[in-house]
Amino acid sequence: MDAGEEEARSAYVKSTSELDVELSKPVFFVNSQGDVEKIHAILRDLRIADSDVKTEPASASIFKLTFKATALRGDKLKRFEDALKKGKCECISDGIVPWFPRKIAELDITASRVLSAGAELESDHPGFKDPNYRKRRREFAEKANSYKHGEPIPKMAYNEVERGVWSTVFNKLSQLYPTHACREHNDAFKRMIERCDYKNDDLPQLETISQYLRSTTGVRLRPVAGLLSSRDFLAGLAFKVFHSTQYIRHHANPEYTPEPDVCHELLGHAPLFANQDFADFSQEIGLASLGASETFIEKLATLYWFTIEFGLCKQDGNYKAYGAGLLSSFGELKYSIEDAGPPDRKGFDCEEASTTWYPITRYQPIYFVTESFKDAIQKMRKYAKTSGRAFTIKYNKEAESVEAVKI
Repeated sequence: MDAGEEEARSAYVKSTSELDVELSKPVFFVNSQGDVEKIHAILRDLRIADSDVKTEPASASIFKLTFKATALRGDKLKRFEDALKKGKCECISDGIVPWFPRKIAELDITASRVLSAGAELESDHPGFKDPNYRKRRREFAEKANSYKHGEPIPKMAYNEVERGVWSTVFNKLSQLYPTHACREHNDAFKRMIERCDYKNDDLPQLETISQYLRSTTGVRLRPVAGLLSSRDFLAGLAFKVFHSTQYIRHHANPEYTPEPDVCHELLGHAPLFANQDFADFSQEIGLASLGASETFIEKLATLYWFTIEFGLCKQDGNYKAYGAGLLSSFGELKYSIEDAGPPDRKGFDCEEASTTWYPITRYQPIYFVTESFKDAIQKMRKYAKTSGRAFTIKYNKEAESVEAVKI
């Protein structure tokens, strides 16, 4: 990690009645001169110079302390916060708001924080005992980890085994789409066959798809080595960036993958990103995540699960799938649409969807049915106001940046 990344990762904003959104400048508010003196004593213990923090009155009884970007790097921020609690220094705030990217290029920081499913595999993974497969996963991970914003996405040459897996998945799913997928997906899927080299005997390239999506809805793809945290993944959506894997599931069982793979990304997700309303709905979830509390991030991740991954809609009186988890699974796609008994289908409600428990390793017992993507956008914007943030986020399409605006 270079100094710039370390600095950005340690940046926090402390929010109260006013909001300081300068990148990498931690801000604290205290309510007495005595606490200011305690804090300066703590800083001396941490060997932080007085010149590294600016103290100024924020009101008649509140003091604002603004630190230089380099003052609380590494573990110093946590040590400082721990010392505040121990010294019973009262900071006026409703919580620390984690650093979040303000510019699309800053996704270079978050994209590298892969939690799992990258080069290292769990012991129960179908490819764990296959040295050739594990070697390929490392190759995919290295390509993704070296990628930087603005570069062409590396082209991957898929081998015969990988192309065979793609062919199996592509053929089975494309037979189900006309009757089981929503019309927005089917319309886009036809266009991507024409424009993005979708075919059954070889995999399309992320760069080709990304260029097409940018020209239609403004969405771009970005390669990622594996699973990101919910916070980091959703932050990408705020900038209309979808983090996509390039590795493919193990050939031993083409119908199953324990983690998102290129089949899931390109067959389930990518076509719908060519629909403007769906792309905008996805972005609204991402914008709501920036600077949100961990509790609200968890709610948004659950809401994402029940919509972008496993969402249904109703068209011409019939249930249709738009969630990528359904559109990339032969079995659950049929189960969610065809079975009249087991699944419970409910009208989409953000609060209910964000707090409903869901299983990861078996078919969903509940599906939420969206009236339309335009309706989902309006519901999502209203729900974002319940986040508890002291600010709202505005997206600048031309600059591909966001601005935090005090409420």
